[in-house]
Amino acid sequence: MFWRGVVGYLPVNIIQGLVGLATIVIFTRLLSPSQFGDYALAYSVMTLLHTAVFTWNEAAMARFWVGAADRGAGAGHAATVYRTWAALLVVLPLALGLAWLIPMSESLRLAVICGLLALLPRTFAKLAQERRRAAGEVSGAAMIDIIQTLGGFLAGAALVFAGLGGAAPLIGFALAAVVCALWTAPSETRLARPGRFEAAQARDYFGYGLPVALSLILALALSSTDRFVLATFLDEATVGLYHAGYSLANRTLDVVFIWLGAAGGPALIAALERGGPGALSKAAREQAGLMLLLCVPAAAGLALVAQPLAHLMVGPDMAAGAAHVTPWIAASGLLAGLTTYYFHQAFTLGRRTQALLAAMALPALANLALNLVLIPRFGLDGALWATVASYAMGLAASIALGRRAIALPIPWRTLAQVLAATAVMGLAVAAVPAVGGWIELAAKASAGVLVFGLIAYVLDIGALRSRGLALVRDLRARTA
Repeated sequence: MFWRGVVGYLPVNIIQGLVGLATIVIFTRLLSPSQFGDYALAYSVMTLLHTAVFTWNEAAMARFWVGAADRGAGAGHAATVYRTWAALLVVLPLALGLAWLIPMSESLRLAVICGLLALLPRTFAKLAQERRRAAGEVSGAAMIDIIQTLGGFLAGAALVFAGLGGAAPLIGFALAAVVCALWTAPSETRLARPGRFEAAQARDYFGYGLPVALSLILALALSSTDRFVLATFLDEATVGLYHAGYSLANRTLDVVFIWLGAAGGPALIAALERGGPGALSKAAREQAGLMLLLCVPAAAGLALVAQPLAHLMVGPDMAAGAAHVTPWIAASGLLAGLTTYYFHQAFTLGRRTQALLAAMALPALANLALNLVLIPRFGLDGALWATVASYAMGLAASIALGRRAIALPIPWRTLAQVLAATAVMGLAVAAVPAVGGWIELAAKASAGVLVFGLIAYVLDIGALRSRGLALVRDLRARTA
């Protein structure tokens, strides 16, 4: 199931990667730093409300679908989840009222309101996607991602050209989500119609999902607190600059982590439900090895090419600042991805989501404290130092507490090999002359990929070469 998901979700994540880079290229050129800051702040508000109100229900859809479907109770599960979603929508008018009353600039107010309106279709589409992903319906789940990612970007870019400022990307998100909601509504309604809302089941889902939602709120606070503190002590233009560099590094890594997480999370649940701890350990070790093999060199590569990458991808008003931000966020993005998409699985698999909340509380509170102390004194650098330190604390806390729920294996041999190969790759990239522009970026990227790829192939890191050869033999046997 894992490798089917890896292959099936690959086109989606290629699109996400390209769109993420195109978003930076276009929006940082067509939006002023303050408009980009409006977008960043409004996006954070939209995401925080989504997580606070709707995510616990989405987590229940994902975690319990396999067990419910296997015992013939899928319709009841879907009915309970979707009717709970409908009840939760009451929060949107309240949030819109607050957005109208709270003092803020008119441009920021418009962006926030557009983001809040996008939540209705986005949350429905998210439930439909989680159900498909849990059921192993890779193509359906992938299509929702493609429509929202590519469609939202194209619509948002058109609206930026039309002069709608920082609200334009949020309106694009809303339009793409409406398309997904209209497309998935008939099939999801047919699925849920035979079932009944079960209040006891909903309470169980709430008990499971609430700590997940609260931990994600803490994760969002960990990733967005710095923006609000920067806006308070500095200005929205600094927020825009910070967000540009943050997006360049974090979004690039996030695409890889989301790709592996989309395939890996459902596969781990299925392995545990159907094969027990032994099957889970084997599947987890396989996933962790691939995650290290892809993400550690990717993070190091981003840091090594930060200067030419930022000057090519980011608008001239923000390029220098983004280049300074990128290496720090590449390090924090690696720590955050390993924490969220691998070690946090222990809490959901073991249904010990209360411990997940504890694991996120430490880095979130530390991040707030560090930002309040460091930003007034050191400015942008203070935010960067606080981010890396907080994510390191989060990784350590998640490993320690996660082992009390379910002990996920750490492939130490693979980790050592990856770190050694990455160090050699770094030396090779650093030896490439800094001539600037596309030439420098292409030369350094090519050197890094070739050196790391050769070492990984010779050492067969994570048994990837062996798996690749076995896959080729299998394909040849099938076509013979």
